[in-house]
Amino acid sequence: MKKLLTLLLLSLSMLLAACGQKPPLAFKNTDLTGLDYAKGFSLTDHNGKARTLADFKGKAVVMFFGYTQCPDVCPTTMAEMAAVMQQMGAQAEQVQVLFVTVDPERDTQALLAEYVPAFDKRFLGLYGTAEQTIAVAKEFKVFFAKVPGKTAGSYTVDHTAGSYVFDKEGKLRLFVRHGLGPGPIVHDLKQLLS
Repeated sequence: MKKLLTLLLLSLSMLLAACGQKPPLAFKNTDLTGLDYAKGFSLTDHNGKARTLADFKGKAVVMFFGYTQCPDVCPTTMAEMAAVMQQMGAQAEQVQVLFVTVDPERDTQALLAEYVPAFDKRFLGLYGTAEQTIAVAKEFKVFFAKVPGKTAGSYTVDHTAGSYVFDKEGKLRLFVRHGLGPGPIVHDLKQLLS
């Protein structure tokens, strides 16, 4: 009888302990929690300041790879992220959107400083040398390749069309596919910030 009572009390205490736990987060985007890549970067922002992922600790970070002369995916993604920031309300101050250029040849600091904040003044454009860009793309498993145009300067760049999301501790959490609209991103960011 004493064993049964002990077992019953142990079961009850485990049940009560489980009640105090938060349920696992249910994301709308692809959950990458625990994957061992996209750990960091070392680039320069459009204000000329050296940046790493650690600079944004305490904020959720959305990181998109693109280029300023992109005809479709990049401007629509940036406009979508601007809509996300509007829908986040006051919580938008806890989110940092980073636009990493995959075209360091044309995307100068001045051009990024004009292009990126045009979508939202809080957004930051990041750039590096060709070697730094390749290293960051490799760390983030991002594909990009120059596609020749009619002239040397009229090329386009094929690239991965999605964004990475990091939690407030700088841990990789999500991959956001292009074109899903702001709703799923807002949902997931609010969960990460709660």
